[in-house]
Amino acid sequence: MPQTTPYSSKFNPSTYSSSHSHRQPVEENYGGLHYRDNKLVSGSLEALIQLLVPTVDYYPDRSYIFTFLLSSRLFLHPFELMSRVCYLCVDHHRVGDPQTDKKRIREIAPKIVQLLTEWTETFPYDFRDERMMRSLKEMTHRLAFGDELSRRAMQRLIQRLLRKLTTLGQYEESLATSSAASTMDRPLALKSKQQLVRREECVLNLCDDPFVFAQQLTHIEMERLSYIGPEEFVQAFAKKRPSDNHKSFFSKRKVSNLEAYVEWFNRLSYLIATEICMPVKKKHRARVLEFFIDVAQECFNIGNFNSLMAIITGMNMNPVSRLKKTWNKVNTDKFDILVHQMDPSSNFYSYRTALRGATQRSSTAHTSQEMIVIPFFSLFIKDIYFLNEGCVNRLPNGHINFEKFWELAKQVSEFLSWRQVICPFERDRKTLQYLISAPVFSEDELQLASYESESPENNLERDTRRSLRSSLSRM
Repeated sequence: MPQTTPYSSKFNPSTYSSSHSHRQPVEENYGGLHYRDNKLVSGSLEALIQLLVPTVDYYPDRSYIFTFLLSSRLFLHPFELMSRVCYLCVDHHRVGDPQTDKKRIREIAPKIVQLLTEWTETFPYDFRDERMMRSLKEMTHRLAFGDELSRRAMQRLIQRLLRKLTTLGQYEESLATSSAASTMDRPLALKSKQQLVRREECVLNLCDDPFVFAQQLTHIEMERLSYIGPEEFVQAFAKKRPSDNHKSFFSKRKVSNLEAYVEWFNRLSYLIATEICMPVKKKHRARVLEFFIDVAQECFNIGNFNSLMAIITGMNMNPVSRLKKTWNKVNTDKFDILVHQMDPSSNFYSYRTALRGATQRSSTAHTSQEMIVIPFFSLFIKDIYFLNEGCVNRLPNGHINFEKFWELAKQVSEFLSWRQVICPFERDRKTLQYLISAPVFSEDELQLASYESESPENNLERDTRRSLRSSLSRM
């Protein structure tokens, strides 16, 4: 049978492109699986499940395991897949003779452990479903029938999994706590200019080194990236099946870490705008503005494109961009270059070029700092969304369109390689705490702070300021 794409090749683009345009591709079918030039392109759900199941003399390619576990949740719940795999691995081949069954389990047990290890390590959040964990424990008992070593390996697997899930729960609790604290502490209104004096230059008093500040942003980015499960990229666009009358698998996730990461981007943008609008004196606002331009430059140098874009977004908000007297005191050459790097024209061509450069640097890195790649996450999600919308999941003959899922897996696999890098920078506890929990202004509060910093220039702006003062004073 033709082999699927090797995992070690990082899903080579030639697998998906038409590299054989000058000759007729070779089409082959094997038991419900369709291949083109030895590449799996489609198959029935049952045949694809069979391809996942190891036997005594067969183990699926790692790339196939990852791609199918990632995409199969669009067609059946992980619990249903787990039940099917367990049945095909063990029960389906029982002959009723204890010695024969024990011998077969002993032979296949290491491969079952290997498959379940890959599943639990790459998709640990699947096992927050109690049914999944129950199936895992049942498999441990079944393997104990034939192989003590495999039973111990399964116990270690479950222990590692439980530690991961505990860590995830703690992380989600910390997210909820910091979000609640930030909401409670946020100023409810700006009634007078004196309210701003209290926090004048607080960012620069806390940390006046742009490189250190960018390092702390990178800590937060990399921590939050590390908790995003690869399956979330599929679940974000999955629709609940009409036949599902019970609570769906996807709703069992207490917090979507993908959504939390997008919310972090928004928070950082508003935090940047808040800190620029805060200072009473123009020269102090200019210093804060210059500081964040330098921070943005350091983020670009590090490869932290998500924080870079959040900073640019904050600076481009109307409450900040209208501060003409403040901007006139700042040399914007560096900022203009950074804005060009993140220019959305030509489908973010400049950014994508820079991202390829950072990815190449990461692949040949000699230090952990050179390995850092943090993509502009909203665009990354948008790319996956258009891939999902632009290609059908099933072909007219009922086969699953596996060409689409190879490409999806390729993109998510690259994300996983970025996610696993350990942040090498020293932590600055006070700066990290500030970034996570410092109060930020709402859109209306930012606009009013901007008008208090630099007076309205026309009647419309003056009317807006009066309206904002009135509405915010009642809060």
